[in-house]
Amino acid sequence: MNRIYITLLALLLFTGISEAQKISVHDPVVMRENNTYYLFCTGWGISVWSSPDMKEWKREQAVFSEAPQWAKEAVEGFRGHIWAPDISFYKGKYYLYYSVSAFGKNTSCIGLATNKTLDPNDPDFQWIDHGKVIQSFPGETNWNAIDPNLIVADDGTPYLTFGSFWDGLKLVKMNSEATAPAEDLNAIPTIASRKKSSKEPNPPSVDDNPKDAGGNAIEAPFIFKKGKYYYLFASIDYCCKGVNSTYKMIVGRSETIPGPYLDKNGKSLATGGGTIVLKGNEDWYGVGHNAACTFDGTDYLIFHGYDAHDNGKSKLIIKKMDWDKDGWPIAEEL
Repeated sequence: MNRIYITLLALLLFTGISEAQKISVHDPVVMRENNTYYLFCTGWGISVWSSPDMKEWKREQAVFSEAPQWAKEAVEGFRGHIWAPDISFYKGKYYLYYSVSAFGKNTSCIGLATNKTLDPNDPDFQWIDHGKVIQSFPGETNWNAIDPNLIVADDGTPYLTFGSFWDGLKLVKMNSEATAPAEDLNAIPTIASRKKSSKEPNPPSVDDNPKDAGGNAIEAPFIFKKGKYYYLFASIDYCCKGVNSTYKMIVGRSETIPGPYLDKNGKSLATGGGTIVLKGNEDWYGVGHNAACTFDGTDYLIFHGYDAHDNGKSKLIIKKMDWDKDGWPIAEEL
């Protein structure tokens, strides 16, 4: 081998890129249709990538070519940068929930688009936008309508979990088509928080973080069914700060979707509990905003991390997820 090849190989091994292509993403989720994996993530119009093996990725056309008109009307200044999509297959269609928000404020909405297929070469391929599903308002709702995730109970009842900062993560039962809440949004429960009680005031923000968001640093809920338990994953501390990112993943579990979700020590996530699944190390400043998926009998965690070898740039990470003897998730080492 020549010297250049050896140097490149050493660099790939050192950075971990050899195990999978480290594309730059935030908030990734993955769905497989036929033999192709489709990744959706934060980006202009919702970024989309495809892959035959979850290792080599090809960029596809964004979901939206221009910002939805309803979103521009709901969130002043919104231009089309859409956050934290969530992809599910429900009632014969692909459901793509997404977040529209002003940064650091709960001037936010969750929208929904559906499609018969994820294959852009299929003649039936067409994203149909259903518009606003949930909206939060500064000074009116002590929660933030972003980071949606759909989970369907064994009896077919759909639920949407969502939220970021403020009082914490929320859960709402949806109508049978999962297009609108079936409950009063003023009474929906908080299922995860860093506060000891919802009766406590929101803690103040720290450092240079947005004042309106406060300091209840929890977001990105994702509920995954395994055996008799529903596992609630969430991310705590701070994303989006490059080399100063401190993101970590936590988990709790419940035998029912409404909860309560308890950690390994029996503490409720609603009152500050949460067992750490993954946190940063010398290679990654922080890791978080995960999805959990099963393909061919293997469970995976799909998330982003802030690369310590690339100035804290956000990168895609996919790790296998095993389970200990007591049924708690164990992620492959970073």
